[in-house]
Amino acid sequence: MKLLAEVSDIVGSIESPLSNTGYGSIQSGAVGMFITNIIRLVFVAAGVYALINFIVAGFKYMTAAGDSKKLSEAWSKIWQSLLGLVIIVGSFAIASLFGYLLFGDAGFILNPTIYGPGE
Repeated sequence: MKLLAEVSDIVGSIESPLSNTGYGSIQSGAVGMFITNIIRLVFVAAGVYALINFIVAGFKYMTAAGDSKKLSEAWSKIWQSLLGLVIIVGSFAIASLFGYLLFGDAGFILNPTIYGPGE
């Protein structure tokens, strides 16, 4: 049975390809903050849109009065809203996973760092 240190020597580690560029980082730069804020705004807007869709679909479901066509429309809207939420959360999780696997930081893709000359 191999120890963890022996296994890590076999597998190795992944280094960030941007660490050897010779450029400093602008951690709190305006462009990076703008991109981060746009990403967050998209996630919040999608969540609010899904909540509104749930409310409208629930209202349609309650007022269907046994009409099978209205019930199926309400259920399809509910499932579409759930699918949209799953896609949004999944994209967030996949971006975090790839950021962690490729760059060693889960927030690398979600909170981008802009590299530039000088600093």
